[in-house]
Amino acid sequence: MDSAIRKAEVLIEALSYIRQFRDKLTVIKLGGSAMEDPEALRTTLQAVVFMETVGLRPILVHGGGKPIDRAMAAAGLKPRKVQGRRYTDDETLAIVVRVLLQEINTGIEKQIRALGGRAVGPHLGSIQYLTGEKLLLPGENGEPIDLGRVGRVTKVDVDLLRDFCAAGVVPVIPSLAIDAEGNWLNINADTAAAAVAAQVSAEKFILLTDTPGILRDRHDPATLIRSLNTHGCQELIRDKVIDEGMLPKVEACFDSLRGGVKKTHIVDGRVKYSLLLEIYTDSGVGTEIVL
Repeated sequence: MDSAIRKAEVLIEALSYIRQFRDKLTVIKLGGSAMEDPEALRTTLQAVVFMETVGLRPILVHGGGKPIDRAMAAAGLKPRKVQGRRYTDDETLAIVVRVLLQEINTGIEKQIRALGGRAVGPHLGSIQYLTGEKLLLPGENGEPIDLGRVGRVTKVDVDLLRDFCAAGVVPVIPSLAIDAEGNWLNINADTAAAAVAAQVSAEKFILLTDTPGILRDRHDPATLIRSLNTHGCQELIRDKVIDEGMLPKVEACFDSLRGGVKKTHIVDGRVKYSLLLEIYTDSGVGTEIVL
């Protein structure tokens, strides 16, 4: 009986959040072990199906860095990075598109359906969620740096995403965009997800990572910072507490907040049902970042 009562108490704790976020859009960026580990991915997608069932409208955005690296190695290609971004020539782009669309995106769709939900990806381009343009980085001498077929998001098909969400379907978006000529562009997954969150005016933007959140001491999970505003984040960046791999994720949070997203979250995708714990419990499990 005590165990049953505790379960009921958990449901009651979640009730206010279910009411608060009902019919609100939440953009979730899948990354790290939440994609790479089969069991972590399954429980993450179970959480997504639960969210949709109780009325929160999830939108998934994913990349595929490690599977792309493996596919390139199998093809005898060596990844090349320029200022931390993957240089994407035509041969690399073909692998990126194949891995993201035919393998990862299709697999996520199938799993969501197997778990009792409904999902739809871009289906090899017949559905175009993201439009983009070629990205050029500023060089030291003022000359732009060409990254090949790398781009940035210029437009999100907001109406299409809202229509799917209203129908109880989870959009699953790979980090690819179509340019004005109808060709693919490779997009950084964090920035793609931030663009989606901003343009759909999401209630929440959640990044699933392989760390508990933002830590004052990266070697000590007990130093997790549960809530920050952008000013506090800037101080931690100056102090080198936030750097390396965490920096682009925090910057993606900044971009989405400036675009009108109300709250952003950095959450450990390795923790079972971390999505539900962050959204539907009083304490949460990750770092919340607000303006």
